Amino acid sequence: MDDLLAARSQMALSLGFHIIFACIGMIMPFLMAISHYKYLKSGKEKYKTLTKAWSKGVAIFFVTGAVSGTMLSFELGLLWPEFMKHAGPIFGMPFSLEGTAFFIEAIALGFFLYGWEKFQPWFHWFTGVVVGVSGLASGILVVAANAWMNSPAGFDYVNGEYLNIDPIAAMFNDAWFTQALHMILAAFVATCFAVAGIHAWMMTKGKNIHIHKAALKISLTLGAVAAILQPLSGDLSAKDVAKRQPAKLAAMEAHFETEEAASLIIGGIPDEENQTVSYAIKIPGALSFLAHGDFNAEVTGLDQIPKDEQPPVTVTHFAFQIMVGCGMVLMITGIFWLYGLWKNKKYIYSHKFLGLIALLTPLGFIAVEAGWFVTEVGRQPWILYGIMKTKDAVTPMPGIVYSFLLYTVIYISLAGIVTLLLIRQIKNLDKNQDLSLPSNA
Repeated sequence: MDDLLAARSQMALSLGFHIIFACIGMIMPFLMAISHYKYLKSGKEKYKTLTKAWSKGVAIFFVTGAVSGTMLSFELGLLWPEFMKHAGPIFGMPFSLEGTAFFIEAIALGFFLYGWEKFQPWFHWFTGVVVGVSGLASGILVVAANAWMNSPAGFDYVNGEYLNIDPIAAMFNDAWFTQALHMILAAFVATCFAVAGIHAWMMTKGKNIHIHKAALKISLTLGAVAAILQPLSGDLSAKDVAKRQPAKLAAMEAHFETEEAASLIIGGIPDEENQTVSYAIKIPGALSFLAHGDFNAEVTGLDQIPKDEQPPVTVTHFAFQIMVGCGMVLMITGIFWLYGLWKNKKYIYSHKFLGLIALLTPLGFIAVEAGWFVTEVGRQPWILYGIMKTKDAVTPMPGIVYSFLLYTVIYISLAGIVTLLLIRQIKNLDKNQDLSLPSNA
């Protein structure tokens, strides 16, 4: 493994773990705030118990997200010094603001965790809302920085120099809105379906049904709405990518030849050497419509992209197919849930449907990981699209493979600790005798 591959692998590993911690850390406070609101309005103890249980999960993921995020910030400088040398002064603003949002989140979380019976009830609830809003702001600001890598703005690139720097223009680049919207909805879908899956599984065990049923209603309803909205944000993202990064769109769809009325490819196995796709379902004109809103529009293929500027097609295509496939399954499941909830259908609490929700627990995060593969691998060979290649940004220091192995051990250990803590919290939720409340509590 050469240093470039080791550095890319380390960043992929770090981002892969951090994005899970960050998604849960952003979205769980909103579930917590909804449950707390229901407790304050109804006075039912099941919502208070649920709020306290979820707040412990928020605390766990806040800490782990802070640790993994700090490690990532160091990795940017250690692994990609040439990139940070030029990029730091340009997109440093969103990272600075993200730090401010992080501190606000930390203060508000402390107030919420230790504010029970000490603060006025509605002020206490408000501190929980602040945790969610500041966490969401942190996520948007970080995504804005990543969007800048896909759509560089806020400077003039003249003779290898970065001049006339405008941090505001860099932060609000052409890609930030579509990426932020898509990422935030993905975080809601992944987190809410994961939480719903855990509580659905607990319902099948027959303990504290009223607690888990309340949790299922809150999490799955929010997740279902986000899953239905997600294809709309995906459409915006696809049109944006088609305009700014035609090579990425071509790799996503394994679209080798430029043509009008281009077909949308579902599935298939790309052959990059022969530039063909086998075993694919093709929908004529659909790619042209999705990319440009016109069934007869021309879609740029990889034949128009220089060979040394083409992203890896197979990885990008498979990741895109996995992301879309998972998203569609979750959207359809969400529609069934909302319909059953609206019509008061018994099937939504049947053992089979609850089992299905439990099986779908990891699916949202699989989609999130696949989506980041599309974003990052699809941008290659660029670290800063159209300006700086990844190979030119990597550190000249040798031995990166050892750093990669060390970080692998750290992240696996961190994931193991978090998993054990969550399992303990889930077990405590059912073991707590105070939860044995009447179903109307």
